[in-house]
Amino acid sequence: MIGISKLYCGAVEASDPLRYGRRSGELPSHLLQFSADKKPVVVWNVTRRCNLKCVHCYSHSEDRNYGGELSLDEGKSLIEDLAQFGSPVVLFSGGEPLIRPDILELIQYAVNLGRRAVVSTNGTLINERMAEKLQEIGLSYVGISLDGLEQVHDAFRGVPGTFRRVASAIKNCQAVGLKVGLRFTINKRNYEDIPGIFDLVEDLAIPRICFYHLVYAGRGTDLMKEDLDHEQTRYVVDLIMDRTKMLHDKGFPVEVLTVDNHADGPYLYLRLKREDPERAREVLKLLQMNEGNNSGRGIGCVSWDGSVHADQFWRHHTFGNVREKRFSEIWTDTHDDFLMKLKDKKNHVKGRCSQCTWLSVCGGNFRVRAEAVHGDVWAPDPACYLSDEEIGLK
Repeated sequence: MIGISKLYCGAVEASDPLRYGRRSGELPSHLLQFSADKKPVVVWNVTRRCNLKCVHCYSHSEDRNYGGELSLDEGKSLIEDLAQFGSPVVLFSGGEPLIRPDILELIQYAVNLGRRAVVSTNGTLINERMAEKLQEIGLSYVGISLDGLEQVHDAFRGVPGTFRRVASAIKNCQAVGLKVGLRFTINKRNYEDIPGIFDLVEDLAIPRICFYHLVYAGRGTDLMKEDLDHEQTRYVVDLIMDRTKMLHDKGFPVEVLTVDNHADGPYLYLRLKREDPERAREVLKLLQMNEGNNSGRGIGCVSWDGSVHADQFWRHHTFGNVREKRFSEIWTDTHDDFLMKLKDKKNHVKGRCSQCTWLSVCGGNFRVRAEAVHGDVWAPDPACYLSDEEIGLK
């Protein structure tokens, strides 16, 4: 996760996380990515069921009952363990999490135990009453997926009228004072809509937007050929930086992040080094605190059936199940060789990744993409768009 507004627009200084000792439990949410202990933000897929048919769904979700989900009591036990372990955020996801009948009780339980509760949703179920309930139980944030303007988004989500329901959900959240932001997965079908998405963010005064690079998992594997090429990716990252700065210069400090391609960090730094060397030095310190990809360390995932993964894209590899062993015990099991290697990717990546001058900043980028393309978890991430010269090989 690379904070474009934090880094490029100067919304955060290197001294800010240091004031809190860089401890996950003490850091405000906008500084969590700079924690030193990297206590994991945990994505809990509370259900696999979903009412949409998204072309990039990492969980192959459909609108049907799959069975085997953690019960209410099992979910509460998981949340208790995460609270004791010190996980700062529980991100309720799916499928579509708001389909689950007891979702509000689970969120409330996490909030009561002092966790920051976040929901990742397609937004279609957030009517006025649902927005009120989410606000009443103390939800910290709602992230709504929006993958283009109306025509593109509806096609991407597989259900007509979805865009308008998302727009309504945003307004319903804002009406009750609930923080709401957008999640946009970049690909060849929708990247030309990004300027229009920024216009929408400004028009609706949306305070946060995350741009996700495509990960080749689930149905996203079928979309692999529609990922941006390296030049298109550079164009999009530059565009995101430019439009973010435009909004900040106009007095609208929107929080903008890019996610799932940590080459964005060095790329941003190299651009700033040309434009503002003094700010670039501050940014380098923050990127070093960030440490790049944190799958298996600063982020983890619990599936609907209790399986524990390095992140939400690693469903083909599990480290254990919370029905048999607590998440905290699974996550700290030093006997799991693969998990230990993921916590220290820098010493295991191969090829140009192993020789990259930015390895400590990027953390080896996304191993799932490397495995999907090369059949080798430790091969170079094919989505790294930095040139050999930019990574110090020439």
